[in-house]
Amino acid sequence: MTIDMSIPGSSGLLNAAGKRDMKFFSNPYVLALTGAAGIGGFLFGYDTGVISGALLYIRDDFPAVKDNYFLQETIVSMALVGAMIGAAGGGWINDAYGRKKSTLLADLMFALGSLVMCAAAGPYILIIGRLLVGLGVGVASVTAPVYIAEAAPSEIRGGLVSTNVLMITGGQFFSYLINLGFTEVPGTWRWMLGVAAVPAIIQFVLMLFLPESPRWLYWKDEKAKAIAVLERIYESDRLEEEVELLATSSMHEFQSNNTGSYLDVFKSKELRLAFFAGAGLQAFQQFTGINTVMYYSPTIVQMAGFSSNRLALLLSLIVAAMNAAGTIVGIYLIDRCGRRRLALTSLAGVVVSLAILATAFILQSSSGLCMSAASGTCQGALGWFAVAGLALYIAFFSPGMGPVPWAVNSEIYPEAYRGTCGGMSATVNWVSNLVVAQTFLSIVGLVGTGPTFLIVAGIAVLAFVFVATYVPETKGLTFEQVEQMWRERAWGNSGGNCESLLAGTAAAP
Repeated sequence: MTIDMSIPGSSGLLNAAGKRDMKFFSNPYVLALTGAAGIGGFLFGYDTGVISGALLYIRDDFPAVKDNYFLQETIVSMALVGAMIGAAGGGWINDAYGRKKSTLLADLMFALGSLVMCAAAGPYILIIGRLLVGLGVGVASVTAPVYIAEAAPSEIRGGLVSTNVLMITGGQFFSYLINLGFTEVPGTWRWMLGVAAVPAIIQFVLMLFLPESPRWLYWKDEKAKAIAVLERIYESDRLEEEVELLATSSMHEFQSNNTGSYLDVFKSKELRLAFFAGAGLQAFQQFTGINTVMYYSPTIVQMAGFSSNRLALLLSLIVAAMNAAGTIVGIYLIDRCGRRRLALTSLAGVVVSLAILATAFILQSSSGLCMSAASGTCQGALGWFAVAGLALYIAFFSPGMGPVPWAVNSEIYPEAYRGTCGGMSATVNWVSNLVVAQTFLSIVGLVGTGPTFLIVAGIAVLAFVFVATYVPETKGLTFEQVEQMWRERAWGNSGGNCESLLAGTAAAP
């Protein structure tokens, strides 16, 4: 129970234990760490958004690409191959060398890849640049949520990690602005892809002046450095409590002095349960269609009957703005409603909106308003209905299934395995992303746009069942309490574990 004893200018509420809960905006230092780490999310989002617009112009510059769906999908998907590799290796790099060095490495790879793409003389050099950018994005996708989570007080951890997702969606929105801004500039797509080096360089410089994660430092027995960072995050009474929790946690780690291995994850029942829940969330985030919408939104809009590149990009900009706005709603709700409830509500809405979107395309195809029923290129009022379906999908997806998988995966693993498991789970995300990106247009060509979205709606129903069955609530729990929850789920006393863990824990702000 939380007793409202806050006063104007105070840092939060006093909980039942007499400790002061931290509010979201009460500590500028925590916000600065979150903002700097979130540039990695911005790079992640910018790349996924910018390629959708750049592809429209790459097809015009390279005749080999124009009529080759497979080559178009490869240009998009090669970044996903790199991200998959980067995430898999990035988890180990995080645990072995720290979150800070991992971020610096990601920035170097992203900047190099952006410059290679900008200078590409042909599609295959472009693909190499996409691979390099993907490696950086993969490492960043593991590192940023973990770095933020380990510096965040438990009562606002979900919102702060979700801020990284806001940076992802903000990067996508900015990429569409860039796409529109460079539509009349010579070498359009080169500017679109090359400008991404700028935020990578900015983050590299900022990270040189920021500390390593305090939990990683403590785990590596650099306790004095860890406490020095924690002193800038917590007041003195809360600081003592946090240090005690860290000390207790370090005594119960599976391998307190060594980096956890990938195979060890499957030897522990607790870790298997946690990884199954985390990886499942990441897979369903992709298979419920979000990056299909973001990668191919200009193409989908053109399928709906709007053939102008500029109009397609403008409508996609609106979709990206809704995605960012929805994430802000998610930041507000995730530490109030909880991760599980937010994900379930989100998925219920996704099913409905995908059904509406599919119906719009099916009606267009059957009503004779299509130029080509097989390709799904349609005209008329139902085209706008399809675009409205896309917007409704984003409105439901972005507050829930956008931030929840990343927030949950940043907090459900023990310290020795947080990078490793987070990397494995992010790899599942990127593999799923790759499958969707590589097959979406081909499936549309095979069965049509409407049936394709019906398939995605069916997957969203399965995702709802998965979350309801396997994903626990972690709202307001410390890392140590989350570990205890998995032990109880694995070995008994699972019914009522939430009540026991939440007893004495501050309510979310």
